[in-house]
Amino acid sequence: MVATSPSTALLTDHYELTMLAAALADGTGDRTCVFETFARRLPDGRRYGVVGGTQRFIDALADFRFGDDELRHLRATKVVDEATLGLLADYRFAGDVDGYPEGELYFPGSPILTVTGTFADAVVLETLALSILNHDSAIVSAGARMASAANGRPIIEMGSRRTHEHAAVSSARAAFLAGFSTTSNLEAGRTFAIPTTGTCAHAFTLLHDSEKAAFEAQIAALGTATTLLVDTYDITQGIATAIEVAGTDLGAIRIDSGDVGVLARQAREQLDELGATQTRIVVSGDLDEYAIAALRAEPVDAYGVGTSLVTGSGAPTAGMVYKLVEVAGRPVAKRSSHKESRGGRKLALRRHKPTGTALEEVVYLAEGEQPEVGEHDRPLQIPLMRAGQPVAGLPTLEDSRQRVRQGLVSLPWEGLKLSAGEPAIPTVYMN
Repeated sequence: MVATSPSTALLTDHYELTMLAAALADGTGDRTCVFETFARRLPDGRRYGVVGGTQRFIDALADFRFGDDELRHLRATKVVDEATLGLLADYRFAGDVDGYPEGELYFPGSPILTVTGTFADAVVLETLALSILNHDSAIVSAGARMASAANGRPIIEMGSRRTHEHAAVSSARAAFLAGFSTTSNLEAGRTFAIPTTGTCAHAFTLLHDSEKAAFEAQIAALGTATTLLVDTYDITQGIATAIEVAGTDLGAIRIDSGDVGVLARQAREQLDELGATQTRIVVSGDLDEYAIAALRAEPVDAYGVGTSLVTGSGAPTAGMVYKLVEVAGRPVAKRSSHKESRGGRKLALRRHKPTGTALEEVVYLAEGEQPEVGEHDRPLQIPLMRAGQPVAGLPTLEDSRQRVRQGLVSLPWEGLKLSAGEPAIPTVYMN
């Protein structure tokens, strides 16, 4: 399984290859099948989810290969037989993929991703699809709540040190998709053209013989537009020293500890008294959407968020599943208790009021009764891949950022609450 980059490592689970080998042996591997990815429920208390990772999945799938090293390992460990190894050696996904575009809101039962192909083509993609979509959707969903709470103030993604080194890059992308302004992750900046930013840490101040010497060195190297970290020692003295060194044109100060709301208020008063009325205040330190919302009335200009973002703010996975729903045109469904699925390929549209407020998510069978489409209704799935090739003109990362913003604006006001509640709009099943 050769990956184009570590951040899109291609995955296959043992049991997927076990099913593939058995299906090839009994002749069912060539049956045309439809698999769907959906979430049975949102994380506890969440009112909406945001789709993330769609483009990463399509990019990874286009390059999905079993290389010589992987085939040698499978042969040595006897995971599959020679006939299956032969198929894997020539594997190229040749089917179709449809789904919700990145940045689209989703709700319980939304058919987020539909994979159509032979059973042999599609069954090996479960782990690839779910590992990307579950991770990125969890991060985007949490990040969108934070961006909404920030109410237009910029947020810096700073979570690279709190997650796996490869996940850090995709997390930075997901945060940018959600509405964050910049990231401190340079690889994300290189790979996805995301603006990067950063400030010095306490270690830089501690390195020098005095706080003043540290500030002087930073200003000499980076200019007065930089951000000085003022709470290594005494924050009041730190602010005074920062303005003494940089002058009243200092770009920003950062507060990384303590009661940041109270400290930001005091810092604003002190900066204004010193004449640094345009110096911005950046706060960080274990912030999440609740802390950001609580700081809305404080004189904070930007936030730095790390741990809570890369861990999904308590929901590190979106809980999506990848289920077989159709075989050779025949609907199939799982009936296990609490894990039921609905058979048949499904489509979805979202109904809206004339004002643009979302009313409900309508999920219906592609081959069943079709819903009436009103003037303000919007189909949700788009073509993503045809005959194994990505569709031209897929939404860009910036397009998807705009989609997140538009989706949040379309929610009923109750849907933007951070308190626990039911999904913002109901999912209605036809057929």
